[in-house]
Amino acid sequence: MNASGTRPLVAGIHHVSLLVADTGRALEFYRDLLGLEQDPRRPELGYPGAWLGIGDRQLHLIELPNPDAAAERPEHAGHDRHLALRVTDIDLLQQRLERAAIPFTRSRSGRAALFCRDPDGNGLEFIGA
Repeated sequence: MNASGTRPLVAGIHHVSLLVADTGRALEFYRDLLGLEQDPRRPELGYPGAWLGIGDRQLHLIELPNPDAAAERPEHAGHDRHLALRVTDIDLLQQRLERAAIPFTRSRSGRAALFCRDPDGNGLEFIGA
């Protein structure tokens, strides 16, 4: 029940969509680097993209021109719109990002979290479990 005594209409998040300029390049990041599993059930939608599993949720990559491509983004992705994901081993993730030469910043709150951007500039927060 919510504050008004009624049951909430929204029950949870099913998926989040991110715009990407190149699905293949995005899959190298999300599937190959982060280890997300690609869902082969994505139908032909008339544009390139991919569905990836995150637990019982999904991340949808949509290949379209990015309206934010020319926008200046803050260095720390935590000061921008971003997707926050829980990770089982934040140290291993840090090592993978370093090996791939992907810049990241640590949480400024002192939490076990780090922030980076995918190849298209989408902000990501990774929170240690």
